[in-house]
Amino acid sequence: MKYLTFIRHAESFREAGPPQALMAAMGEFVQRSLKSGVLVDTGGLLPSKEGVRVRLTKGRITVTDGPFTESKEIIGGWAILKTETREEAVRIAREFMELHREHWPQFEGESEVRAMFEPGVGP
Repeated sequence: MKYLTFIRHAESFREAGPPQALMAAMGEFVQRSLKSGVLVDTGGLLPSKEGVRVRLTKGRITVTDGPFTESKEIIGGWAILKTETREEAVRIAREFMELHREHWPQFEGESEVRAMFEPGVGP
């Protein structure tokens, strides 16, 4: 099954950027995960000042340029995992967060793991 994971944190962490030690550790983690086949794709996101929000409310679509100052947290990055079990996907997300704890002790954030619909199957 495929899982979408994303990491959410305060915008200030994105602006400061991760320490080089974390980037190196994440690079090794990503390469190992790609090689094993559990990581399908991944990427980081630029600060919200580079983004645009498209919102549908009460039948009206609005477009707002970033930064999104009303947001307490932003999505900083994402990954698509392919694992046999939900538990394995959670283990990988925990391992990724452990890298942050080890190499960026002041970092605070959360990772969410969500099962994805299989193409043609639906909810």
